[in-house]
Amino acid sequence: MSTQLNFKNRTLKLALVSAFALGSIGFGVNSYAVGTSADATATVITPIAITKTANLVFGSFARGAGGTVTVSTSGARTGSGTILSTVGNTPGAAKFDVTGDGTSTYSITWSGDTALVTGAGGAGETMALTRISDLTAGNATSGEVTSGTLTAGAQSIYLGGTLTVGAAQVAGAYTGSVTATVEYN
Repeated sequence: MSTQLNFKNRTLKLALVSAFALGSIGFGVNSYAVGTSADATATVITPIAITKTANLVFGSFARGAGGTVTVSTSGARTGSGTILSTVGNTPGAAKFDVTGDGTSTYSITWSGDTALVTGAGGAGETMALTRISDLTAGNATSGEVTSGTLTAGAQSIYLGGTLTVGAAQVAGAYTGSVTATVEYN
């Protein structure tokens, strides 16, 4: 009986060792790692662009007693203390056309001259320029717009201004430059 018990013990031990070995192999093969994936997406949008389609023109005027000449965002011109003339260029607001993606919003930054300058008189005479802008050509006579929203990928910006004219303002052609820079928000 001892041999038989010994044989059964050895058989049982061998069976347990075999089961353990097979189980270990099974766990190695049937690991419990799981995975998932993420989608990678990208959208290319239309670059924002701006084009000047009209210049800011104050037209001709005489200094009078000195004062101001204003061109509104609709292009209407008024004067105070100056004498407006119909000779020469027709007054008008500058216009910038902005194009881009759908109904995106954008910021507007203004830079450039705050004075118009002439070489007349030899000293580079100036007239101070105050910018006026809006998005509707709504006849604004003060304020500057700093943001906009594209409608169907387009919008216009209108630029007027006020010149301060001195009582002894030197006669001549005065010029300057204003830059509108746009950037998506």
